[in-house]
Amino acid sequence: MYGWIWRKLPFGLAGKLAGSVLLTAAAVALLWFVVFPWAEPLLPFDDVQVTQETGVPGEDSGGGLNDPEVTPSHEEIPYSTETNNAPPTTPNR
Repeated sequence: MYGWIWRKLPFGLAGKLAGSVLLTAAAVALLWFVVFPWAEPLLPFDDVQVTQETGVPGEDSGGGLNDPEVTPSHEEIPYSTETNNAPPTTPNR
């Protein structure tokens, strides 16, 4: 198929390169402005549902971030919360 398109494009090598670029840009524009907006409502990317372990919204199932058994209060955070460029650490082996 690409060989057939290449043979049918006019004006020698320069015309074939320019025609190829124009055909590619037209295909990308068609996808970007027509096909993707049409298909977006059909795709499940925005269909997000977050529930607790019990599956009942609003009911606390325990074991969350505020559970003292999961995150002890004496544990220190291993990075700085005041800057974004903490020095890298090497694991102890």
